[in-house]
Amino acid sequence: MQAQLFSPQHHQRRTHTLRRLSIDGRMRKTSPVFASYWRFAMERQEIFWRRLNGIQPFTDDPILSKFKFTNAYRVLDRTSQYLIREVINQGSQSADELFFRILLFKLFNKIETWELLRDSFVEPTLEEYSFARYDRVFTQALEKGRRIYSAAYIMPSGGPNGESKKHRSHLRLLEMMLRDQVPKKLKEYRTMREGFTLLRSYPMIGDFLAYQFITDLNYSSLTSFSEMEFVMPGPGAMDGLKKCFPEMVPCEAASLIRAVCENQRELQERLEINPVLLFGRPLQLIDCQNLFCETDKYARVAFPGIIGFSGRTRIKQSFRITGPIPDPVFPSKWNLSMKHPSSAGSP
Repeated sequence: MQAQLFSPQHHQRRTHTLRRLSIDGRMRKTSPVFASYWRFAMERQEIFWRRLNGIQPFTDDPILSKFKFTNAYRVLDRTSQYLIREVINQGSQSADELFFRILLFKLFNKIETWELLRDSFVEPTLEEYSFARYDRVFTQALEKGRRIYSAAYIMPSGGPNGESKKHRSHLRLLEMMLRDQVPKKLKEYRTMREGFTLLRSYPMIGDFLAYQFITDLNYSSLTSFSEMEFVMPGPGAMDGLKKCFPEMVPCEAASLIRAVCENQRELQERLEINPVLLFGRPLQLIDCQNLFCETDKYARVAFPGIIGFSGRTRIKQSFRITGPIPDPVFPSKWNLSMKHPSSAGSP
């Protein structure tokens, strides 16, 4: 069966069944954006399968065709795939080396910056790390006008007590965490919340970054946390939640994401959409959190009259095809069976 494509007009025809919803222990009012949340998740996952199999057009949805959105599953995003394939799976699997590579990559979160380090040092390793050498590489890149940080989110600087360049403060932060034996502590922890709390205790790392970083570290053998154990809503997800549940207040965000995630199959069935699965793996809390952020962006165009907390109205990044995508890689601990998409919930 072909996926049901959607448009703003299609949303308006199909949202009456979810105007009120019993979820998170209470009856809640929902806006048309909540139905678009699930149709967005379904169609964005269908786009991934079509791109993987070289099937065009990738989508008939005019908003998804024009603007850039992340995948339904965080692990499928280009940067996450690169992190697993080229950073985590390459090199020593010792706790210290894994932590060093993953955090070094994520502090900049830019593939081109990792490639710059590779060009300079073959493979960045803790064993051969030198603040002066890394600082020199980054400083020279900046002097040539290169951007070394991703635009996906803003990395805070060290403030008035930090180094003269932001990258220097981040290198010092990484050094501090290694001196404090953070990799050893993470390996001994049993819950994602413990790992999040530890990372959150360091300067320049707030709630959003700590949650992203612990998720990325958890792609490796360093930790074995469940992605269904803990969620920390980011500012974009807060906007998406507000657009879906107009009466929600910020303190309800985490419990709402959990309720939506835990009831995903029932909600998809009520909307008569294909199950959103990744080789049999349902959406996890981190994925549902991200999808609220992406739904916020989508709704800026599809439902401009429905406003979130921030009041943002534009989508900044346009979609452009970067070429074929390789077969995805996943954390080995997930034990995903690489079946054909049609047998994994994508008819």
